[in-house]
Amino acid sequence: MARMTGAGGSGAKGARGRALAPVLAALGLLALAACARPEGVLVPVAVGDTPGTRVDMLVATTRAPSTAPGVVFTGERGDALAFTDVAVSVPADRPVGSIQWPSGPNGDPAREFVVSRLEPLQRTDIAAWFTARHGKKRRVLVFVHGFNTRFDASVFGYAQFIADTDASLVPVLFSWPSRGRVTDYVYDRESANFSRSDLAYVLTSAAASPKVDEVVVMAHSMGAWLAVEALRQIALKNGRIPAKITNVVLASPDLDIDVFERQMVDIGPSRPKVTIFVSRNDKALGISRLLAGQVTRVGAVDLNDPQYAARLERARDITVVDLTALQGGDALNHSVFATQKDIVGLIGARLAGGQDLSEEDGLVARVGGGVGMAVGSVAAAPILVFSGGRN
Repeated sequence: MARMTGAGGSGAKGARGRALAPVLAALGLLALAACARPEGVLVPVAVGDTPGTRVDMLVATTRAPSTAPGVVFTGERGDALAFTDVAVSVPADRPVGSIQWPSGPNGDPAREFVVSRLEPLQRTDIAAWFTARHGKKRRVLVFVHGFNTRFDASVFGYAQFIADTDASLVPVLFSWPSRGRVTDYVYDRESANFSRSDLAYVLTSAAASPKVDEVVVMAHSMGAWLAVEALRQIALKNGRIPAKITNVVLASPDLDIDVFERQMVDIGPSRPKVTIFVSRNDKALGISRLLAGQVTRVGAVDLNDPQYAARLERARDITVVDLTALQGGDALNHSVFATQKDIVGLIGARLAGGQDLSEEDGLVARVGGGVGMAVGSVAAAPILVFSGGRN
């Protein structure tokens, strides 16, 4: 099987130098964004009847607890898996895909994201937490965040996505020990590895609960590697993935494409349907590719490249959606799934209707107002949809 690595030797030095400039610019954007956010903002605030949306989520984390007010969990690795019941108040009348960060510990719920409840839970409390969720059919969405993400950013980011999709799923956040600094890429990657068994426990426990009917896994960036590794561990241990885990969504996955292929083989044929959102303009994955020795990341594959097309054609129940042509979203094109209003609306509509995100019919027409339908493996602009083999 061919390996999609970059060219080596001195002839590639000039190209690497040219590639380095946008990567450094992207690093600067990441650093500035992190510096602009105040710390210690997870102090519960009385919301009352303030207009807006309340998002109740279960947070499972492998982070170390913090003694600093409003921080709750640090970016260091904890001794045990911890659970917290969190409620986030999301202000009304804000642009889809945006987070209004509180200016300090006592945020204004009329204008800013704030937490209104934050209560530690024991493992024995989890069944009661699921029981208390409304709705006869409890469909759970487990989200795994990516690299360079503080605990508060993981909580507010997931609350924003849940509020904007309005899909009526029960939100579970898995927050692993990221230090939230662009200089700690390697530490974050090892922290994801550190958290693999705990995420496997969360997924199998949710699927085993009689109070849960379906589990959808969504993972972003480096979190995609963690999510797929956890699923691989479950499959190797139990022989298959629990039937209740029906769909896996990988958004801008920071995943070595060769490793991903091996993971899919290890998980086996009885796996959930997998949908991957990719973009050739993802600047953050450009950084990752540089750090990884020029090995292509899954989230940045080019669906027009016949080498990738041939590899994906062999994949079963995998759909790749190319969002390169979409406008809007974040400055790095790395969080389009949560910040670009058309994609957010599409995901919300599919999840709310209990549909598979891998179903191509109508997908292209819904995104960006474009018109297109699947023809064979690839659909027309503004986005491309590539489906792996179904046999």
